[in-house]
Amino acid sequence: MSDGSLGANCNVASESNGEHEMPSQPLIRNYGLFWNIQDVYWGAGSNPGKLLGVPAWSITQKPVDFRDQRGVYVLYADYDMVYVGQNNGQQLMGRLKQHRKDDLSERWDRFSWFGLRRVIANGNLAKYNQDVHALNRDVLNHIEAILIHSAEPPLNRQGGKFGDNIERYIQKRDERLGPSEEKMLKALYESLDE
Repeated sequence: MSDGSLGANCNVASESNGEHEMPSQPLIRNYGLFWNIQDVYWGAGSNPGKLLGVPAWSITQKPVDFRDQRGVYVLYADYDMVYVGQNNGQQLMGRLKQHRKDDLSERWDRFSWFGLRRVIANGNLAKYNQDVHALNRDVLNHIEAILIHSAEPPLNRQGGKFGDNIERYIQKRDERLGPSEEKMLKALYESLDE
């Protein structure tokens, strides 16, 4: 569990060569797995839309908007990986919108993302820092964790090792979309049972 600081306590660490010390920060700060595109409000007109998520450990918390997140993302068709990309110079929402109109359009229905920007105390994303200083072992752990979480290889027995300060977010359906098909069907079945 996290106290909400999400990696704010950067330890001073050095690589094994001991030449100089620099603050070590995690590469990946938060992530979302297998978010459904049907639960995203993609925006209209001047409204840019939102990618809403809540911490996995507290789904009642106020949702965080990850549309401006930077990092890497994976697109899936029925949970099968079909595309991997990065959005270092562009919003996550912008890249996903592009894929809804380009040659990948209609070929994916879920996505996972692994973000470089941490969530700060007010629930917003921190400013984008292009100068992340992570130790090699942490970078390798994060790359391995991204691959394990996104591809779910059947022979891997352990999950990925992001570390204690990395937060998983669960998708929150945008209220502007109304109830999901699942909730509408459940309500219909319940009304038939009465």
